Amino acid sequence: MNTLSIKNLTKTYGNGVKALNGISIEIGNGMFGLLGPNGAGKSSLMRTIVGLQTADSGEILLNGINILENPMFIRAFLGFLPQDFGVYPKISAYDLLNHIAILKGVFNKTERKKQIESLLEKVNLINQKNKEVYTFSGGMRQRFGVVQALLGNPKIIIVDEPTAGLDPEERNRFNGLLSEIGTERIVILSTHLVEDVRNLCSQMAIMQGGKVLLQGKPNDFVNELDGKIWQKQIQKEELEQYQSSSNVIASHYIGGKLNIQVFSEKMLPDFEVVNPSLEQVYFKTLNQVSS
Repeated sequence: MNTLSIKNLTKTYGNGVKALNGISIEIGNGMFGLLGPNGAGKSSLMRTIVGLQTADSGEILLNGINILENPMFIRAFLGFLPQDFGVYPKISAYDLLNHIAILKGVFNKTERKKQIESLLEKVNLINQKNKEVYTFSGGMRQRFGVVQALLGNPKIIIVDEPTAGLDPEERNRFNGLLSEIGTERIVILSTHLVEDVRNLCSQMAIMQGGKVLLQGKPNDFVNELDGKIWQKQIQKEELEQYQSSSNVIASHYIGGKLNIQVFSEKMLPDFEVVNPSLEQVYFKTLNQVSS
């Protein structure tokens, strides 16, 4: 069993932005969803864990070892799938993976070949192994990214906004792949897509403004809202009035009509109670901070 313990982590950039403000999270094996809007501090946390930036204070312990004091320790056990790889060199998928495997310490040529071909088979890219990666579609690149992240059999995999720009079919395929690899290791999924966390993760945290607002099991948070989310169709010009008088956590259009969702522990006349979802947990949590 692997454990990643983040304790009171802080980071302030030179421009005065406090990207991490006393972050404390405990993560074990399985899929852990890190939710938050753009600018919440998710990427800053990811960069600090993988050693791309230092923290001002706090601790990050992987299986008891402080990786802020021993940054090379985590790199031997880490797989990282960033949001964007940038520019790919004009070499084949196999040759690029071979190079990455050597950098990760897989020095035995036979073992490298076995690992690379097994992983390419797993993500259904074995027939494209001799093609240059820059010619791949977005979904193929993401699957290639999973292969490079899994090389060396890491204990912890960090995935930053993995389904951005993918069509629904590729997104479903990619999420299925993530769920397969997240059983015997830590997989941290950093995203702003609530649906991905709901479908994949048994544990989660919501971040905003460099702080953790909520952490625990998604199903527990959803169950806590049972009977407390109320919906009503309103006129657009009524929205401001309801926002000032009720705890409106979300508003959206259904069939061209504006609907509001309100959190209330008491029954609301003229409203209908709706089954809660993780999306409503997310909006309610962020709304508590902004209100």
